[in-house]
Amino acid sequence: MPDSPLPEPASLERDGDAAYMALALVEARKAWDAGEVPVGAVVVKDGEVIAAGFNQPIGRHDPTAHAEVNALRAAAEKLGNYRLPGCELYVTLEPCAMCSGAMMHARLARVVYAATDPKTGVCGSVLDLFAREELNHHTEVVGGVLADEAGAMLRGFFAERRAARKALP
Repeated sequence: MPDSPLPEPASLERDGDAAYMALALVEARKAWDAGEVPVGAVVVKDGEVIAAGFNQPIGRHDPTAHAEVNALRAAAEKLGNYRLPGCELYVTLEPCAMCSGAMMHARLARVVYAATDPKTGVCGSVLDLFAREELNHHTEVVGGVLADEAGAMLRGFFAERRAARKALP
């Protein structure tokens, strides 16, 4: 995926979820460039992007350094609060159980994801953690925003890795 310019603020308002997801895709490209699985995330509050993150578990030697967690940490630092009420998180891949738990504890208002993850996704693919009535916080979840673009990026990344392994002597 070629580098793309960030959308102008006016287009963010006009295009809503797709524009914020496009910013998350820019973050995902940073992960790819660093040799990490290309997943990116942004946190939005009151129409303003307040934080971003991309996958870094390999580079940071940290199994919790998923894009979502990195973005949540940056948002909490910026707001000076571990709770993020009124915030929305946009992520290019359906969240896993760890990230979803962090999102619930942060009290996010909304989570928007792009591609589904049939192996570890917990927004309906493997299970639907956000739909559990027993949990004390309920976050709105929207899936499929720019799913084709996010899916293509993930497929391209893994195809490139397979080709590089085949090329080894």
